[in-house]
Amino acid sequence: MWNILNRAGIDPAPRRSGPTWKEFLTAQAEHIVAVDFPHVDTVNLTRLYALIMLEHGSRRAHLLGVTANPTGP
Repeated sequence: MWNILNRAGIDPAPRRSGPTWKEFLTAQAEHIVAVDFPHVDTVNLTRLYALIMLEHGSRRAHLLGVTANPTGP
């Protein structure tokens, strides 16, 4: 692909002067959250669904809710 672009006279994009990806994530870590919706099978063979939020800045996990019927009201 590089040869095709080079032959067409299209040069690579210049290096940006902004922060690297690691620097950006480090600076924004306290504002970044991740959300997961895993399921757990109990010993009674009941499936439970949990909504979990992880704060990257404090590395704390918050259990937001647990349900056996995720599509219900």
